[in-house]
Amino acid sequence: MSMYCIGDIQGCDEALGRLLDVIDFSPSRDTLYLLGDLVNRGPSSLEVLRRCMALGDAVRPLLGNHDLHLLTAAHGLRGPGKRDTLQAILQAPDRAVLLDWLRRQPLTRLHTTARGERLLMLHAGVLPAWTVEQTLALSAEVEAVLRSDALPAFLATMYGNQPAAWSDDLAGADRLRVIVNALTRLRFCTPEGRMDFDSTENASDAPPGLVPWFDAPGRRSTDTAIAFGHWSQQGLVARHDLIGLDTGCVWGGCLSAMRFGDSLAERELFQVHCEQAQPPK
Repeated sequence: MSMYCIGDIQGCDEALGRLLDVIDFSPSRDTLYLLGDLVNRGPSSLEVLRRCMALGDAVRPLLGNHDLHLLTAAHGLRGPGKRDTLQAILQAPDRAVLLDWLRRQPLTRLHTTARGERLLMLHAGVLPAWTVEQTLALSAEVEAVLRSDALPAFLATMYGNQPAAWSDDLAGADRLRVIVNALTRLRFCTPEGRMDFDSTENASDAPPGLVPWFDAPGRRSTDTAIAFGHWSQQGLVARHDLIGLDTGCVWGGCLSAMRFGDSLAERELFQVHCEQAQPPK
């Protein structure tokens, strides 16, 4: 029995199939955690969703910004972008089933190894003021709305870069927007935790006054290892306490999986090279 984390698939179903062959994945034996952005930009988003649904509880996705974008587009609240490849899902006969499955996925997941070590999984980042427990609780606030009749109203107010910083006093749409932005869009922030959404470069090239979220001083989630995706410019991150697995599959990079054993130190990287679906930005 093995546990894997897989980075951003972004509609690259052929690469996903090859990766599952490489790791000899068995749904009766293994568990796959998908770190968000299952869909969009790649050529086969519909096939990715159908594959993941068919594998049942062996596949445990979490939501990324492109997955939320799909839900927004499906509700007619945002038009297609010029790089979007979501139309096949929106026109599929099983559209309603697929979208209902997607909206029921969480924004964060927590895995505990056989030796009691914890691995927090999310798509983008964690604000430095948040503990792991607070991150999970805030994620659950958004998840409750995603699964409720309030979904269309939430999606209509989800987009925007403000407020840029967390406060425990935030409420309503502002509160939910900050949570979503941190968990699905964050790369850089100020040392005090103010989010920046203009910079996408490698962490080593951080713009003046900004730090990658995971190196923010005083980050309160450092007691737990974190696995994330979202940051293709950063590429593979393989620190003992930090695993970044967006290796740019859709841009002609690799689709990556990390296998974990009884401890988080027992890990093995698997990668398949991908045909470029779109040129990098």
